[in-house]
Amino acid sequence: MNTHEPAAVSHETAERRILCCFGILTVLLLLLLTLNLLAGSSRITPGEAFSALFRGETGETSARIIRSIRLPRLLAAAVLGGGLSVSGYLLQTFFGNPIAGPFVLGISSGAKLLVALVMIVSLGKGIVLHSAAMVAAAFCGAMLSMGLVLLASRKLRNMALLVVCGVMIGYVCSAITEIAVTFADDSNIVNLHNWSMGSFSGIDMGDVAVLSGIVVPAVLLAFLLSKPMAAYQLGEAYARSMGVNLRRFRTALILLSSVLSACVTAFAGPISFVGIAVPHLMRSFFRTAKPILMVPACFLGGGVFCLFCDLIARTLFAPTELSISTVTAVFGAPVVIWMLLTRKRGDTK
Repeated sequence: MNTHEPAAVSHETAERRILCCFGILTVLLLLLLTLNLLAGSSRITPGEAFSALFRGETGETSARIIRSIRLPRLLAAAVLGGGLSVSGYLLQTFFGNPIAGPFVLGISSGAKLLVALVMIVSLGKGIVLHSAAMVAAAFCGAMLSMGLVLLASRKLRNMALLVVCGVMIGYVCSAITEIAVTFADDSNIVNLHNWSMGSFSGIDMGDVAVLSGIVVPAVLLAFLLSKPMAAYQLGEAYARSMGVNLRRFRTALILLSSVLSACVTAFAGPISFVGIAVPHLMRSFFRTAKPILMVPACFLGGGVFCLFCDLIARTLFAPTELSISTVTAVFGAPVVIWMLLTRKRGDTK
């Protein structure tokens, strides 16, 4: 009798489940890409969409809507949603807590503050900023907020207090942003207000190329850190014994998570709950916390989640459009509450 047969069967079952999960995410992603392309205040048939995408037709109104508005928007939602989810996963790995995320810790609010100030100054002088400048401003704001959170983490060993501190930093940054927007020129307020509420609208294919050139390499670098992340999840002592340089590793996590969240904020504004809810959903869906699986899973899951929420934001009260953060909060907040309740129940057993 082969004693290794049950273990082999169990391993094979786990592999099948993982492949099935990735298959489901891929199908959902393709389905939502199609729905986001066709649905909206202007109904477009699959034939019109096919002609606009593959036959190069540009004269028809439907072709202009698809090529200039919907296609860039859905690509941005998929890429930025995936990047924001991976950013949340990296922060949760860094702090060792599933409630850590760029929105909760105030990182997105810090990026939002600096981008808003740069936009007000530049628009007031009639200067149109390149997207690279927006990303740079968002990155500086994200790093500023992250630096404050890291300073607080040296004094506060309790993760709950650290999260509260991050929330307070976010409130302060948001309050300063609102004050700056209030005293901005009237012509700038509408653009600033729409951006500050979170939206994938107004993104063109040039922006998609820039944000993809930032998010995709950052996610690939995060994937390459899967092995040290797996060691770090088992404890600092174990990671050190496996040859992980903790200082460089932590720096890499901070930089990558800040770059990803800054890119999202620069192009789409602050988006809530994606960085917390999606990684938890992926861990529950795949029944594993292995970084080599979670990084691509979070990227796919974040894209699916944001495409679904953007579809709701565009179509639920069309032609009126909701902010993306409003919809992500509706679907993401219950996930976080469920996570906290189940975690608390598990701790009391």
